[in-house]
Amino acid sequence: MSDTVTFTQVKSGIGSTEKIHATLTGLGLTKMNKTVTRKDTPEIRGMMKKVQHLIRVEEA
Repeated sequence: MSDTVTFTQVKSGIGSTEKIHATLTGLGLTKMNKTVTRKDTPEIRGMMKKVQHLIRVEEA
């Protein structure tokens, strides 16, 4: 199992709730098609699950 997880924002957060906007910002996703790599922790996995309809997880 990988130590990091990489994901990309593929849909806009416009029209979403403030919680969704805050989650995207917390993950480091501020623009469309931005890709970030984070340490694979339960906290990050939970945030990713919250916005799974807006992101694409890259396979390692």
